[in-house]
Amino acid sequence: MITQEMTRELIGRPAYDARGEKVGKIGQVYVDDRNGTPAWATVNTGLFGMRESFVPLRGADLKDGGVALPVQKSQVKDAPQVADDHSHLDPHEEQELLRHYDAGSGGVAGDGRAANTGPADRSRQATDEHRHHDDAAVTRSEERLRVSTESEETGRVRLRKYVVTEEQNVTVPVQHEEVRLEREPVRDGAGSGRASIGEDEQEITLHAERPVVDKKTEAVERVRLGKETVTEDEKVSDTVRKERVEVDDPHGQVRDRRS
Repeated sequence: MITQEMTRELIGRPAYDARGEKVGKIGQVYVDDRNGTPAWATVNTGLFGMRESFVPLRGADLKDGGVALPVQKSQVKDAPQVADDHSHLDPHEEQELLRHYDAGSGGVAGDGRAANTGPADRSRQATDEHRHHDDAAVTRSEERLRVSTESEETGRVRLRKYVVTEEQNVTVPVQHEEVRLEREPVRDGAGSGRASIGEDEQEITLHAERPVVDKKTEAVERVRLGKETVTEDEKVSDTVRKERVEVDDPHGQVRDRRS
């Protein structure tokens, strides 16, 4: 059951019909003037949610974060078009909606700010009808685009790392020892000690550097995925219907007065 305390919580919630099928998103909530109970709500339906239809809230309830309506989606789709640019539903509009949803006079208890059709209001309505009995008037209506946005998933991006093998060439300077033969003459036998004839053998040890390859793992870069919101303008177009009023006045007896 939708109570008066839930009124603000309804706006923006998704609405589902009696079968659990999504109908649209709650736009405005209309409460009963007599007790403040939410009685009617508008639901954004149609292409891009540009059409607003009235749905009854009597018998509706909050369920799983959404509003469970007591009507079918097809009923909402075919609901009478009621201008929602005012804060009240007039009695005629309310009765049209009641008949459409087959609620009868006791089905849905009025609309937000429009449910105050008590005896005094009906009396005033009868007086107005009597006052304008001799007037001939039509009401001109037109459709207006109402565009809203909803978020939907457009894709997913994954960040993963994998290992590849590549050849790396590094030039390293190395040293090695070589034997150099030096000859130095001995003059007058000086410094040579006692000379003798016979065999002799001497040796020296040679050294050389060689490259030694080792591997060390170290962090070189940190890569992360981040999200940012970008706002851009997107044009939406649809056809709307407008009523035109023309006067058949062959004798030029009508003066146009605009209020």
